Amino acid sequence: MAHNHHHHHHHGNALGHGPAAESADYPKLNYGPGAKWIKHLTKDRLGTFNGGHFSDVNLSSVLYTHRIDNAEHVKLEVWSAPGLTKPGFEEALKQKFRPAKKGESFGPSSPYALQTNHWWKVTLNIPGYWEQYERVQFEFDPGCEAMVFTTDGTPLQGITGGYGGDRRVEHIIPRSAIKAGKYEIVIESSCNGMFGVPWNGDTIAPPDMNRFFQLASADLVVPNVGAWDLLWDFQTLRELTDSLAGNTSLQNKALTTANAIMNVFEKGDPSTIAAARKRAEDVFGEGWDRKGDKIYADGPEKPQIWGIGHCHIDTAWLWPYRVTQQKVARSWSTQVDLMDRYPEHRFTCSQAQQYKWLEQLYPPLFERVKEKILDGKFHPVGGSWVENDANMPSGEALARQFIFGQRYFESRFGVRCKTAWLPDTFGLTGALPQLIRLADMDYFFTQKLSNVFPHSTFNWVGIDGTQVLCHMTPVDTYTAQATVGDVNKGVTNHKNLESSDISLLVFGNGDGGGGPLAKMLENLRRIRAAGNQSRDLPPVDMGHSVDDFFDVVSKDSDSGAKLPNWNGELYLEVRSIKKGNRKSEILLRDVEVLAAFASLYRFHKSDYVYPNERINNAWEKVLLNQFLPGSAIGMVYEDAEKLYAEVRKEGEALIEEAFKAIFPPSTSLTDPAIKTKKTGTLVGYNTTFLPRRDIVEVPLVGGASRLRSQVVQASKDGAVGLALMDSPAGGGVSFGTGMYADCKPVSVARLGNDHFVLKNSSVQLTLFEGRITSLLDVALDRELIVEGETGGLVIFDDRPNYWDAWDVEVHHLEKYKKLRFANVSVAAEGPLRASLKAEVKYGQSTIDVLVSTLKKNSRSFVRFDAKVDWHERHEFLKFELPLNIHNDNATYETQFGHVQRPTHKNTTWDIAKFEVCGHKYADLSEYGYGVAILSESKYGFSCRGNILRISLLRAATAPDAEQDQGQHEFSWAVAPHQGHFLESDIPIAAILFNSPLHVRLVESTADAPLFKKRPAFSIEGAPNVILETVKRGLDDDFSRHDAASPTVVLRLYEAYGGHAQATLKIPNRDLPIVKAVATNLLEDELEELNLVQTADESLALKLKFHGFEVKTIKLVLGKPGDLPKRDSWVAIEKPVA
Repeated sequence: MAHNHHHHHHHGNALGHGPAAESADYPKLNYGPGAKWIKHLTKDRLGTFNGGHFSDVNLSSVLYTHRIDNAEHVKLEVWSAPGLTKPGFEEALKQKFRPAKKGESFGPSSPYALQTNHWWKVTLNIPGYWEQYERVQFEFDPGCEAMVFTTDGTPLQGITGGYGGDRRVEHIIPRSAIKAGKYEIVIESSCNGMFGVPWNGDTIAPPDMNRFFQLASADLVVPNVGAWDLLWDFQTLRELTDSLAGNTSLQNKALTTANAIMNVFEKGDPSTIAAARKRAEDVFGEGWDRKGDKIYADGPEKPQIWGIGHCHIDTAWLWPYRVTQQKVARSWSTQVDLMDRYPEHRFTCSQAQQYKWLEQLYPPLFERVKEKILDGKFHPVGGSWVENDANMPSGEALARQFIFGQRYFESRFGVRCKTAWLPDTFGLTGALPQLIRLADMDYFFTQKLSNVFPHSTFNWVGIDGTQVLCHMTPVDTYTAQATVGDVNKGVTNHKNLESSDISLLVFGNGDGGGGPLAKMLENLRRIRAAGNQSRDLPPVDMGHSVDDFFDVVSKDSDSGAKLPNWNGELYLEVRSIKKGNRKSEILLRDVEVLAAFASLYRFHKSDYVYPNERINNAWEKVLLNQFLPGSAIGMVYEDAEKLYAEVRKEGEALIEEAFKAIFPPSTSLTDPAIKTKKTGTLVGYNTTFLPRRDIVEVPLVGGASRLRSQVVQASKDGAVGLALMDSPAGGGVSFGTGMYADCKPVSVARLGNDHFVLKNSSVQLTLFEGRITSLLDVALDRELIVEGETGGLVIFDDRPNYWDAWDVEVHHLEKYKKLRFANVSVAAEGPLRASLKAEVKYGQSTIDVLVSTLKKNSRSFVRFDAKVDWHERHEFLKFELPLNIHNDNATYETQFGHVQRPTHKNTTWDIAKFEVCGHKYADLSEYGYGVAILSESKYGFSCRGNILRISLLRAATAPDAEQDQGQHEFSWAVAPHQGHFLESDIPIAAILFNSPLHVRLVESTADAPLFKKRPAFSIEGAPNVILETVKRGLDDDFSRHDAASPTVVLRLYEAYGGHAQATLKIPNRDLPIVKAVATNLLEDELEELNLVQTADESLALKLKFHGFEVKTIKLVLGKPGDLPKRDSWVAIEKPVA
């Protein structure tokens, strides 16, 4: 009966009549206020749960169960290292320590912003009843960076004091020490903040010399682990609330859950902590916390965000190299410690130099790092020596960055890197993709591009057509804090999700901040847990390497076929650098050429051995300094200049030793001993493999006055002579000659009070009232300066918006002053060289310039030699020529090739290129004609419209207050050429302008086998192919002079951007070559090449090049009797019937 009634009720209700029954679960009456919330007020409330005004009653009040700092439990002793010294652990512990206490001040940051170091002995007596607690820690906050060691000197972790986001002041005490009741450690603290010690808190200001740091904490504490877990739960919920869109269910759920936690928590009731954590499971999932690192095994199979720990440490910036060495040890020891606590944690680190410092200075820590590398948790990346600037190094130096990096990683850890890594580099040359692939890497990660870049994941195609798979993380930083916002940005900011939908999250505090923190790893676990429960958050993954990430990108994109391409250089608009780099690169090239021949010929020193280790040490110094983009504090430059001086000294010594083995007794023209020599013959050595004629200055004072017969022209005071040296066959020996029939004499004429004309058979330059008013091609009667305009030195204002030494802002071009040459006089009248001497005074500075034209030969140009005493601030010195030439693009040398950049301002990308990087030349050409500026030490050029400029000096004041101040000497040249740049010999002229002949006075040429030899290598049939490098093989045996199977390695490149069929010729009698192999940069053998015999008894190799291709050829030598029978050249070339 009841059943019937129930049925009838429903039926009746549905029709709108019958008695209305109250629903069992939805109440009929409602007299309450309702649960409407004001969302933003609830959101604002969350800010009161931790710290702040209510810290005595909110969660902050229960984070620590116990805290003691009395002398009975914490005993401190300190020794302060004198001045700027940085003693090691063993030396420090031998010193006399004094008692110290919390609250003491230390400093100052001492002269120069160099940091003083303090060593602490810490003895802790732990109360017995503390054994019951889950964790006991020592909290040490010196207000600066520090490192914790065991008492036997093993680094355990870094400390970052102060209250920034990188604060890390806790050291967890091992369980065994808590049981024993006693624990001893040693701490080294360094009085520098994270970013050097700027005096006004502005990151890039020069350092503050007088900053003190206070020991704010040296406490033995018991953290309330449950309360800390709740704090991390709450912080993740708050991030979800702040970072996700307000219309997502997860954002609202996170907010209501966080609010509920605040309602549950009671300061006086410990059980409410567990209850509050239970509430957090509404967002993170039931029992998520017990899963630990296994949380990443739940949820979506394919993660979108790949987390990888990183600590980007600038090798030097606002601190000198010795501080970097400490930063590396602090940060890496911390990461090893975190890996033991968080099994999912992976840490990636570039820069072989930093690993080597660790190996040398902190051997026990190096062993711990090595263990983690072999365990697959600590990942070397980048394959380079340092994260180098990619604008300034030469092509060969970039190759060496990878060679030295990859060989270091392989020799120490048995692995090569697969991913090149330059996240912080100013400007990325289009030569890199080819070099990355030649260094056995396929992938590339970078970050810094200031113009908004259109892609996140793409194929980067270099100037020669080689590609690398490139990822520029959409998270837009390599020091992410692993927040919800960071994770979300990996999707929302990704530029090409249609072709690849995964992103790399590179997280951790950089520059000595120690890398990832425990709180970041805790946050990521919670973000993953929330993502497992909701689709509003992209799934984040841990436990993989950067290489794994790229492998997936490659697979998903069909080996890059589905990705967009970017061709040529990746551009960022800031740069600057010093002279030592170019000079050192060329010096080491010369050392290698001479030492290689010396080790193979040994004519005058039978036991000469190639000084491989000394050459490598010099290269390591040059590579280390290529970290510097020209924007660091003064003492970094002092470090750099000191290293360059060491390289110069060592390089010159190595050259002397090599000459002793290949030349009979001889003296360099730069050696003061030359003045005592009575007789001898001038002999030059050409370390390039290019034919050349050079005018060489010869001292004619003292005994050397007898050399006058070997010179063509003497200076007015008779102290210096000019000799003409000829190397018609390319590399090797060159001898002095008289004037050639094709050498028309040069002249200089004074036409009036301030009116001078310098002239040779192809170029005429007019200086009128201190400005260049005419540059005439004599043969064509073509004026190259625009009518009514003048060329010369010019000063621009240089006041960038913030990054003082980095940026050259476009508006500096709007304010300038043209300078005039004054006190012009004739310095030399020919026949080889005609020169004008002039000076310019500007502000506090003086500029002395010598302007010369040289005799007619294959390369006729006007040379400018400047000596400058520079004392300007915020001003930029340039040289400019307004040319009667029009082209939308100018050409600049880059590594192993050249690049064209616009001379117009059509787009913001074009505008950004107003100050660009070039190596040895910049050229503006049109059909039929062009003009280049050659440089021997400067890297900044520009071409705006028709005005071609070279940047000579600037004077920023931050972060180095003395940038470019003081004495400078440098040269540049103006080289007009008939024909477009591509038909000119400008790349060759620029190499020779940068590569002085080595000229020596040889006592007797009678016993000199080398002088009778043909050049060891020559290239025929391809004027566009340059032989850049000759050295010994990487894996040769250098322990003895007669080791078996020596190898010679040649690096060649195509310089103009076109194809070539080159023939490399090698005189057979001198070098018994048994095999020729093409290799990559690491000298892995790729294919054997066919050597053939030519009619003149040389060996020849046919080499095919495409535009800008770099080739490495390894020649294996045997004994003269070992040579296999060769096909003759004639047989090979026989026409097919």
